[in-house]
Amino acid sequence: MSGVGSVASSLSMIDRQPVASGQAEQARKAAVSFESVTIGELLQPMFDTVDTSDGMFGGGAAEKQFRSLQVLELGKQIAKSGGIGIADSVYRQILAMQEQSQQVAGGQEPARREAGPREQGQS
Repeated sequence: MSGVGSVASSLSMIDRQPVASGQAEQARKAAVSFESVTIGELLQPMFDTVDTSDGMFGGGAAEKQFRSLQVLELGKQIAKSGGIGIADSVYRQILAMQEQSQQVAGGQEPARREAGPREQGQS
């Protein structure tokens, strides 16, 4: 359950010291962009296995060239319409990292987070 504690501590850090609205907007755009690329990369193997050469309008060199662009655009549209939840997690982490860097720049000690399950087993 320490993972829940680290997320809760990250969220409490966000509530204590708000980030400038311009930075928050840039962080949201970066998170959605990251999610769109991730979704596109997840969809790519699915489209690579589809055989469209039998269709009336399918196949050919042009389709092979533009298939990757089509998949990336599909990933962008999925991310813009809510996505699969990656952008929200990335957005929270970006804001938490910005808060920590602001605290360090201001001379404050950054809030300590709890070790996650992977970190507890490491020396």
